[in-house]
Amino acid sequence: MTRSNGARLQRPPDAAWRDDSDSRHVVAAAPDLSIFRRHGGRVAAAAALFPDAPRPWLDLSTGINPHSYPAPRIGRAELARLPDPEDVAALERAAAAAFGADPAKVAATPGTEAALRQLPRLLGARSVRLREPSYGGHRDAWTTIGARIVTGDTAAEAQVVVNPNNPDGRLIAPQDLMTAAQHGWMIVDEAFIDATPQASIAAQAGGRLIVLRSFGKFYGLPALRLGFVVAAPDLAMRVRDAFGEWPLTTPTLKAGLAAYADQAWTGRMRRRLASNARRLDKLLAAAGLEIIGGTDLFRLARAGNADAVFLRLARAGILCRPFDDPHLVRFGLPGTAGDWARLEDALPGDPR
Repeated sequence: MTRSNGARLQRPPDAAWRDDSDSRHVVAAAPDLSIFRRHGGRVAAAAALFPDAPRPWLDLSTGINPHSYPAPRIGRAELARLPDPEDVAALERAAAAAFGADPAKVAATPGTEAALRQLPRLLGARSVRLREPSYGGHRDAWTTIGARIVTGDTAAEAQVVVNPNNPDGRLIAPQDLMTAAQHGWMIVDEAFIDATPQASIAAQAGGRLIVLRSFGKFYGLPALRLGFVVAAPDLAMRVRDAFGEWPLTTPTLKAGLAAYADQAWTGRMRRRLASNARRLDKLLAAAGLEIIGGTDLFRLARAGNADAVFLRLARAGILCRPFDDPHLVRFGLPGTAGDWARLEDALPGDPR
């Protein structure tokens, strides 16, 4: 049994954990959960570590919309030829209209993750201020180029803010971000902003203010790998050059063009996600979990023993997101009625 990076996963022996007499606590023989703490989506690793769990797995470890946009079907003829560069430009215009931004400032990329890893090299800054805890990919990207990482109020050539923050959903007001952007490069990662578009500052991007936008989370199509850098036109052009002539696949282009033009779907989905988030709050609170943050795509909760919550759900074939903090656990939204029922059944009592 191996991790995706080749390291071996240690699966505890049978009966290594059990429910105690009141069926509320899980006693664990210290299984290695480190692979699940880094980021969500490790279903294959979970299936290997918990081979007796029911299938299929219900993945609640990410903040991805379970109600995916109905992407257009792609014919074999389209798959047999290269993507059209004009479609990339058209997608950038459609995304710019959705963001309220100048199309010259919007560069499409094969996912926000790919974009944020290019920016440190393109900017050339040797120090960056990060607000943590937050999405760890930013720290990795800057560490890779040897940049000095600072926190707090220490001065740096660049700063990164994830807004809303992942995992706690902390949202900084646009005017406060604009004030902070007056000092060096400012990268604002708006991967989860689509549910609260009024908090976006994409329309103000330019100069030294850079905004990252994600497609896959709100539209529920992460496998298509689509993101955007919104920045001054010269930097946007450098981003385009970094990814070459064909940065996106034809299925990605078609889905993005359709989704950003479909404002009726977007409005309905925002209302649906808000309702689902409130429903999840009630379900988790009934199980004794304290909701301490999140967005309409995920909720961060506090428990006396978050690993016990993770293990109990994993035994039921449900993957949530643990953290280094032993009291924190994150949940994405269930999708179908059956998914909601599975989660409710797996949280029968107070996990504290």
